[in-house]
Amino acid sequence: MGQPLSIERLETFVVALPPRRPHLWVGLDSPAGNGYVVTKVLLSDGSVGWGEAQAIRTWGGDNARRYGETPATTVTLIHNCLKPALTGVDVRQVEVVHQKMNRALRGYPYAKAALEVAMLDALGHSFKVPVYQLLGGKVRDRIPLAHSIGLMDAEAAAREAADVVAEGIRTLKVKIGVDIERDVKVVRAVRQAIGPDARIRVDANQGYRNWRDGAEALRRMEEFDILYAEQLVDGLAGMAEIAARSNVPIMADESAWTDRDVVEIAQRRAAEYLSVYYTKPGGLVPAKRLLAVAGAFQMQCDINGSGEMGVGNAANVHLAASSPEITLAGTIPVTSTAEVQRTKVAGRKYLDDIVRQPFAYDDGHLVVPDGPGLGIEVDEAKLQKYSVAV
Repeated sequence: MGQPLSIERLETFVVALPPRRPHLWVGLDSPAGNGYVVTKVLLSDGSVGWGEAQAIRTWGGDNARRYGETPATTVTLIHNCLKPALTGVDVRQVEVVHQKMNRALRGYPYAKAALEVAMLDALGHSFKVPVYQLLGGKVRDRIPLAHSIGLMDAEAAAREAADVVAEGIRTLKVKIGVDIERDVKVVRAVRQAIGPDARIRVDANQGYRNWRDGAEALRRMEEFDILYAEQLVDGLAGMAEIAARSNVPIMADESAWTDRDVVEIAQRRAAEYLSVYYTKPGGLVPAKRLLAVAGAFQMQCDINGSGEMGVGNAANVHLAASSPEITLAGTIPVTSTAEVQRTKVAGRKYLDDIVRQPFAYDDGHLVVPDGPGLGIEVDEAKLQKYSVAV
C-alpha cells in the first residue's frame, strides 16, 4: 500500500485569458473566462497537480436550487473549509476525500471540483498513469467536438459557423433563448451557411419564459433539421411539457448536476440527453457516478462546459475518454496558445493559455493525451502573466 499521500501545500490563482471573442449566453452578464480559479497542490511525495473551476456567479440550477460561485467565493471556500478538512487525509482514498469535503461544506461543487482534479492530477503523476486510468480506463482515443456559437447576430453567426465547418468540426451548438423571431433567424442563417450535412443543436440556457414559448420556438426551428435542443426553460415541469410535444430530443444541462437529478429527469421524462462536465457534480469521480446512473436509464450524454481553459479542458477530456455513456459531440474548447495554434476559430475560446502544449486536434476531434496525470504542463510564467486580483 505504501506511505499515505497527503496535501503538503495548496495554492490558488485567479486567471483571465485573452478571449478570441466574447462568448455570451442568456443570463451571462460578462464574457466567459473573465476570471477562473486555478488550483495547485503539492503532495507529500513531491507530486504536483493542477485543477480549475469556472466560477460564474450567474450560473445555477433549476428553480434557484443551485447557485453560482464567484472566484473570490471559490478561493475562500477552498482555503477556509476544504483544505482544513483534508489535513492529513490520504488522498489516494478519493471517495474518502469527497466524504470529508461534503461534511465540511454543503454544496459549492465548483470549489470541490477544482481541488479534486488537482489531487487526481498529482496522483496520476505519483502513480505514473493518466487520469483516465484512475477513472476506469480509456474507451476512446479521440473526443468528437461541437462548436458553440454564442449570442451574436445572424450574419456573424453564419460566418463563424462556415469557418468552423471548414476547420473540421461538423456539429454547431447555436445559443438561443433570447426571442423566438431572433432565434429562428439565427438558426436559419447558420443552416444556410453550413449546408445540409453539418449538424445543428440549439441551447437556450433556460431563456424562454415558459414551456409554450420553448415549444413554439422548437416547432419553428424543426425545418432546419435540429439534432437536439438543450435546456429551453427553467424547471423539469416545463422541460417535460416540451419533451412530450416535440419531435426534437431534449437535453438537460442546468437541470442535471447530480446523480439524483438524473433519476428525477428520467422519471419525469423531461429529457433524453444530458450535458455533463466535471464541475457541476463536484469533481470527476461524482461525474462518473452521474454518468453511470444516466447509462442505467439509457440516456445519451455529451461533455459541455463553460469555456474552460487548458486545465479544465484536460479534466473533461479524461472524463470523456473514460466514459462509454458519452456518445454525443461536446463543446470542449480547442486549446491553443500564442505559440501553437490548433485552430483559428473552431472550438477556440482564447488567444493564449497557461498550458505549454495544447492537446492534439484531428479533424474535429481532440486526441486524448497519454502522459501521466492530466497530460499537461502548466507554464507558470503565463500563470503569473494572466493572474488577476479578486
